[in-house]
Amino acid sequence: MRIYYRYFLLLILLLLSGFPLALSSQAATTAKGPITIGVMLPLHQLDGDGKRMTEYYRGMLMACNQLKTAGYTIHVQAWNVDANTDIEQVLQREGVEKCNVIFGPLYSKQVKPLADYCKSRRIRLVIPFSITGNEVASNPYVFQVYQDGARLTSAAVNAFLERFSKCHPVFVDCNDSINPKGAFTAALRKQLDIKGVSYNITNLKSPDDAFAKAFSATQPNVVVLNTARSPELNAAFVKLERLEQLYPGRVVRLFGYTEWLMYASYDFAHFCKYDTYIPTTFYYNASATATQTFEKSYRSWFHEPLMQALPRFAITGYDHAQFFIRGILQYGNQFTGNRWQHFYQPLQTPLQFEPVGKGGRQNTAFQFIHYLYNGSIESLAY
Repeated sequence: MRIYYRYFLLLILLLLSGFPLALSSQAATTAKGPITIGVMLPLHQLDGDGKRMTEYYRGMLMACNQLKTAGYTIHVQAWNVDANTDIEQVLQREGVEKCNVIFGPLYSKQVKPLADYCKSRRIRLVIPFSITGNEVASNPYVFQVYQDGARLTSAAVNAFLERFSKCHPVFVDCNDSINPKGAFTAALRKQLDIKGVSYNITNLKSPDDAFAKAFSATQPNVVVLNTARSPELNAAFVKLERLEQLYPGRVVRLFGYTEWLMYASYDFAHFCKYDTYIPTTFYYNASATATQTFEKSYRSWFHEPLMQALPRFAITGYDHAQFFIRGILQYGNQFTGNRWQHFYQPLQTPLQFEPVGKGGRQNTAFQFIHYLYNGSIESLAY
């Protein structure tokens, strides 16, 4: 273990010193590969972007180490591409043209030159985080992981309509001017109107009797708040418990937001009580054995815990590297990352790509995290 730790630590120290790295994983058994991956992200300790992307990259290295033990041959080239880097100069460096796939960049202004370079040399480009621009629509070598708000709203609305087709929707105005979710509630109400589904609107400040009138006594009710903030959610729990006391027999479910996953450690009982569904593109399950094993290994390698972020960046990097390395080596030129190419069970971040016109591929992975009455949790993929 000491030998491996020093090896990984040397890689990180060299990287933070500004040197491109080459990692070769030679398999002792039948080789799978070789494959060369490139990483062009801000890999430094100077600000939040650098620290987050360094953790993401560390997760990728852990994936490569695991794959090496499974017989894969992997070469990694990494460059520190921060916000001020002229990516055109990076593309002239030795080793870039040898990559089979490149992960990056983080900054939108660097996307087009990197995407053009990858297209000209038939290198897959994985854009892992949020960017502006639409290179995926015109460049067949682009895999865009990030899903914008409009796409996620559409996915959540469609999943809601399918899952709660026999429920009575109740929209609760939480009087929140800081973090409203009006785009989602407006889109959902529009589709309910089109389908002729009746729903009611009430307010957290409504008197108990007026609040209760919004709920059906004969159908299961699904409650939708127009905010994701914790204070308003807690106020809604109080209001729903009061409803249960005064008007027993009402069946109430909750439809939440991805941000609610941050509150799960202290709202778990309420989530289960109200059969809560949370739409998300990831799920960090701290109690899962695989997650705990990963975090223990990360602390062993790097002598520090994962950053407190959702999703966890190191696990994201691990999942991304596993998905693309396994997929490219298993399917070769036929690799598209679609739902029928099953080869990896993610720890946190599922990926599922669909074509965008004649361009590249967009990640469409989407799921509900469902907190059941019995205290268990299930993931429902769409």
